[in-house]
Order: sequence, then structure tokens, then C-alpha cells
Amino acid sequence: MNQNIAIQTEDLGICFKMPSEPISGTKELFIKIAKKRIKINTFWALRHVNLSLNEGESIGIMGKNGAGKSTLLKAIARVLTPKEGRVYVRGKVFPMLELGAGFNMELTGHENIYLYGNILGLTNENVTQLYDSIVEFSELREFIHSPLRSYSTGMVARLAFATATAVQPDILLADEILSVGDKDFQDKCMDRMRSYLNNGTTIVFVSHSPNSVKQICKKGLWLEHGQVRMTGSAEEVADAYAAS
Repeated sequence: MNQNIAIQTEDLGICFKMPSEPISGTKELFIKIAKKRIKINTFWALRHVNLSLNEGESIGIMGKNGAGKSTLLKAIARVLTPKEGRVYVRGKVFPMLELGAGFNMELTGHENIYLYGNILGLTNENVTQLYDSIVEFSELREFIHSPLRSYSTGMVARLAFATATAVQPDILLADEILSVGDKDFQDKCMDRMRSYLNNGTTIVFVSHSPNSVKQICKKGLWLEHGQVRMTGSAEEVADAYAAS
């Protein structure tokens, strides 16, 4: 395998088992399974997905809701195990799959920076060293000692993005993160991601915005019903997706 490869999927397939009829709860599900009164269907969220990305490259993943975009990121992050094929990853993966997942709404912004940093693998000492830059980037200094329940959704996302991107990773998996804040803050997020690319980070970026994909990425991949519909340059794929 090419030593410059950062991410590679080979004939990747991810499937889920789903009941064929509505179930009110886990207890009912197990009872019906035991009595053989329910049929379990197999749903392929991804199938035959091939992707290759060198270190320092960027790819934008596009597709409608349910196309398999987030599932692909979770497979690369090793959150999901392939049913078919394989996933190869070289380097430390930093997944931003759901901004703010792990935040405690009763704690202050200050306390949540440490909590979220710990979840992301940083020590308290690491977070202390990064703290001022995180607060400055988030633009939330005057609210930083207020509980998160008093924050707007956009403010929570801004704090999460600032904390999550405080350290440059080898591989960044970003799922719809540029919907945070106003346009000025979105531009700051774009600039930070571009600076990471310029310094060698590999980025897999999921977005519904063809323009955002073209601004950040060199490559593009269009998923439809869990399968690759098109690959190519970010501009070619983004324009084709937009035209559809």
C-alpha cells in the first residue's frame, strides 16, 4: 500500500438489522423475536464504497439525507464495523461527528471546555494551555461562566467547534460543522480548516453545501442510497450534485 495513504476504504459495506414492523420497546422486540413473530430486515446504509485519500488531501462528501454520508464518517472513525470490505486509516483521527456531544448543559462554558477536551483525549493541563485561544476563537468570553442552558444553539456549537479544533489533528472528520454561528464565524471556521490543510491535515468534510465543498476540498464524492454515484474533483462533483 502507498505509504502516503491516510484513508482507504475497499468495497466498504455497512448494514443494519431492522424490524419489519413498528415496535413499542426493547421488551416487545425480544418477545416477538423469541416467538418468531417478527421479521428482521437487512438495510445496507453503505455498499461497495471505495475511497482513497493521501495525507494532506481533502474530500467533500455530498448527498441527500439518508445517503450514507454520516455512516461513512463513522466507519472511518471506527465507530461502526464494516459488514463487507475494509477500512484503512493511518494517523490519529479527530471526529467532529456531532458538535457538542458530551456537553453538560448544567455546567458553565468554562467547565464544559475542560469536559469536552477530556472527552476528545486532552488532559486538563493541555486544556489549560489552550483555554485562552479556545475562548477567544469562540467569541464567548462574556458568557463563559454562564451555564450552557442559557446559551443559544449557535453559541453551543461555536464553543464546541472552538474546543474541538484547538489542536491540529492528523485526520479531521467534519460532519456539517459549518452551519454554526453567523457568516463571520463560519468564515473563521473555514479559515481554520484551510490552515489545517496547509499544514498537512487530511480532511473528510460532509456538507449539503456545494460551495463550501469547493472552498475547502480538492476531491469530491457523491453518495446516493448508500452507493457512490460520482467521484472526481470537488468542483466537478459539487456542480453535478447542485445541478441534480
